[in-house]
Amino acid sequence: MTRVRLSVAERRGELLRAAIEQIEARGVAAVRIADVASALGVSNALVLYHFSTKEQLVAAAFRHAAEVDLAQLRKLLGRRTSALRRLRSAVRWYAPTGQAKGWRLWIEGWAAALREPALREVAQDLDRQWKAALAEVIAEGVAAGEFRCPDPHGTALRLTALLDGLAVQLTSYAGAVSRARAQQWTDEALARELGLEGQALTPSGQ
Repeated sequence: MTRVRLSVAERRGELLRAAIEQIEARGVAAVRIADVASALGVSNALVLYHFSTKEQLVAAAFRHAAEVDLAQLRKLLGRRTSALRRLRSAVRWYAPTGQAKGWRLWIEGWAAALREPALREVAQDLDRQWKAALAEVIAEGVAAGEFRCPDPHGTALRLTALLDGLAVQLTSYAGAVSRARAQQWTDEALARELGLEGQALTPSGQ
């Protein structure tokens, strides 16, 4: 069967999505150019035409995944509703108990970034953008009088650190913590950071 001819952008997108799937399945260290090519039924040479090394392919795959995640974050934080609703939606989506995909991918990425400068740059850029987006909405909520938070940037750092840590526990260590307990801790942390202890962080409550 003749393959459909794709544009350069379409082909790169196809290769990046396949690379993400292979990294999640095999890990950064074990994945090969041949694995990505085989998954799509194309030659190694085609993959190398678009990405001259495995390192370039891996870094580009992580950046592609990061851009998808950031687009969803901006969508959630850009809704026409209260800052608290937007924050709660974003945190619940990002949490390892939520609908965000790819925690195995990011845990792999964090480990590989210790040795790969290009991958470390991608991970740090994503981390900065996540924290900045959350801090901005927290500041909006403070200005609107919805809640109290003297340090939006510190709050964003602590919340993301908690969620990243819970992701490791839930993804890497089966049974270490239940999904229900992780969600409870996430809600409690958000309420505590915003000075809302004892108030229900439910859609009907805010």
